[in-house]
Amino acid sequence: MVRPKPALRTTASITTAAVLLAGAALGAAPAATAAPAAASASTKAGGLTFHDIPGSGGITLKGNVLTPAGAAAGAKHPLIVFPTSWAMPQIEYLAQAQKLADSGYVVVSYTSRGFWLSGGEIEVAGPPDIADASAVIDWALEHTSADPDRIGMGGVSYGAGISLLAAGHDPRVKAVAALSGWADLIDSIYSGRTQHLQAAALLGGAGLVTGRPSDELTQTLKDFLGSKLEKEPEMIAWGKKRSPATYLDAINANGAAVMMGNAWGDTIFPPNQYASFYDKLTGPKRLEFRPGDHATAELTGLFGLPNDTWTNTRRWFDRYLKDERNGIDTELPVQLKSRTDKGYEGYPDWKSVGAAVNRIPLDGTKKVWANVDSGANGGITLLSNALDQFLKLPPTVSVPLLPRSFAGVWQSERYGTEQRVRGTSRLHTTVTSTKPSGTFVAYLYDVGPLGVGKLVSNAPYTFHGQTPGRPFPVDLELYSTAYDVPAGHRLALVIDTVDPLYIEHNPTGAQLTFSSPGTDPSHLSVPLREK
Repeated sequence: MVRPKPALRTTASITTAAVLLAGAALGAAPAATAAPAAASASTKAGGLTFHDIPGSGGITLKGNVLTPAGAAAGAKHPLIVFPTSWAMPQIEYLAQAQKLADSGYVVVSYTSRGFWLSGGEIEVAGPPDIADASAVIDWALEHTSADPDRIGMGGVSYGAGISLLAAGHDPRVKAVAALSGWADLIDSIYSGRTQHLQAAALLGGAGLVTGRPSDELTQTLKDFLGSKLEKEPEMIAWGKKRSPATYLDAINANGAAVMMGNAWGDTIFPPNQYASFYDKLTGPKRLEFRPGDHATAELTGLFGLPNDTWTNTRRWFDRYLKDERNGIDTELPVQLKSRTDKGYEGYPDWKSVGAAVNRIPLDGTKKVWANVDSGANGGITLLSNALDQFLKLPPTVSVPLLPRSFAGVWQSERYGTEQRVRGTSRLHTTVTSTKPSGTFVAYLYDVGPLGVGKLVSNAPYTFHGQTPGRPFPVDLELYSTAYDVPAGHRLALVIDTVDPLYIEHNPTGAQLTFSSPGTDPSHLSVPLREK
């Protein structure tokens, strides 16, 4: 694998350092509250108790239990198990757990193995983590009033992934709420065969600060960030073992009711892999996408504030663990909120989201020199898309000022009516490289009358083993989104070769040519909501 050149890595190195510091801050923040909570195993606050829970392999997991107040002796209650998010302690879900307990649930939260005061090492949702989920269920059935026939699991991020995996390994799990999680770990942080630098650095840094990474994780992360192409098959196998998509048949056989929620701009677990997994589920299911970045859609709910995601999570559990006829199963199962609108849109399935298509021809030939950042980029993980969510400030660029030597630019005509982009845009083009390996990033911008482009979507693409000077076709899915392009604006596709979000593999002096052969024209297919 071509290694990044030190002189060309300045931007990425600075970004990595910043992300690692952010990870440290993320991990250090809960320390003052986590230790006292874990130490007070016999403390009670209403229905709240703290416990040492036996995990798999003889380790101890730090957990807490919330029970319904005033429950009759001998009464059984539906159980919900919340594994914590990456780097978070057991108190993460207290606000939402209390709401669920108040409505009649037994709720058990536990710190995932390897983090904080829980035993073991960080296994990244490996087999020990899956076994831990079942061990916690066993413990809850023995020590609480949990009903063995009404068991659900859920969580944010890491907790979401573990919950989906548990649904494919433990048939007792009847309902899942997987928020800001992953279905395919490889397609999340290695999409387009490109390492997602900031995402991996953030996870690695937060793990180091708040837990004990296993030797396997340490080596895998080292190989991943070190661009060791010879280790690629091993890394892919490692990721597949930790991907719910690998166990799709078992999840479907179990028949658990699965609700999945994510943000359009999730820079750790992009939405495409969730939508693809959702399509293949055969049991009761629901898919929700909202503006934001990783876990920002659920964040306010963790503080007990009103939050649509958590409201629907409780409705989901009420329907499939309490059998309440609250209407959530009769609503259109795919619920989307546009990044530029406040309302929700319902669809019967994912394929109906972008049923109309605007095909933008990518005519002509563009030659792009590699290793120089044109100014187009996807922003900063966790920050840029949160600014888009709360302040409507996505990453922007002046499209007319982009240096054409380092960026290929194609623009549509100005639209006479609003264009409601919905779903996954797809790029088809022909590339010729002067080197066997390379990376490029495609960006879709909403361009206003003054030429300022607001980022709509992006995605990276890396190739290896190509013959220099020989054209080859490329098909690339940009990250799914919902964005309304105002009348009078146009869409622009920009391609360059450097983005701090990703590791790039362009040797010094590389040049990429993007062409549109007459027998295989290049184009960008943009999905639109049907009017």
